Amino acid sequence: MTPERLERIKATLAARQPDLTVLTDDVHKQHNLSAIIRTCDAFAVPRVNVVWSEQTYRTYRGRAMGSQNWVDVDMHDTIESAISELQGKGMKVCAACFTDRAIDYRDYDFTQPTVLLMGNEKHGVSEIAADMADEHLIIPMSGMVQSFNVSVAASLLLSEAVHQRKQAGLFNTQDLPNQSRLPQEEYDRLFFEWCQPLITQICKNHNLPYPEIGEDGHLVDPQAFSELVNS
Repeated sequence: MTPERLERIKATLAARQPDLTVLTDDVHKQHNLSAIIRTCDAFAVPRVNVVWSEQTYRTYRGRAMGSQNWVDVDMHDTIESAISELQGKGMKVCAACFTDRAIDYRDYDFTQPTVLLMGNEKHGVSEIAADMADEHLIIPMSGMVQSFNVSVAASLLLSEAVHQRKQAGLFNTQDLPNQSRLPQEEYDRLFFEWCQPLITQICKNHNLPYPEIGEDGHLVDPQAFSELVNS
């Protein structure tokens, strides 16, 4: 663990926005989902919600180019259950779709706890998901093509969200615990997993709790952990 990498980990965690996320409505092309996850990492989104089967996601993980190492992925059985769960946490679900009630995405207040709902590559947001959404957003276009690729659309929406949040001071985290808006437990988990990926895998393989690490990212008592694993 170099000092430069440690500082990068801390700075990345400091910027994470726990009340901003993306929900994909049957986005089935793996390169699109990979691009969305990489975009979320770039725009400080710590978690993506996807409607996919467990088997499909296991296949995807092998082709995701490591992007899932920095963004948590929550899977849901149905789009209805996903939307209900996120709305139950006080988040507004904003569907990216062309409807009569859609507003320009730049007119939406992204400083609110927000879920960006992105639709299927061929059919867009499903009818039931659009009905359940709190808001509909459109990205104005000046060309002949009437829609963006789903990962491009997600990038544009998240870019605006980050712009608004920076203007509102939500990235100014110097007075918050650990310089982060993340809940303490989530911050500690991510800090450990990012600093100690090999130890993380060992703990998961052996069903062990994570050992204590210091602010430098190193194990406080590596010998005790080694004895625990080999016991």
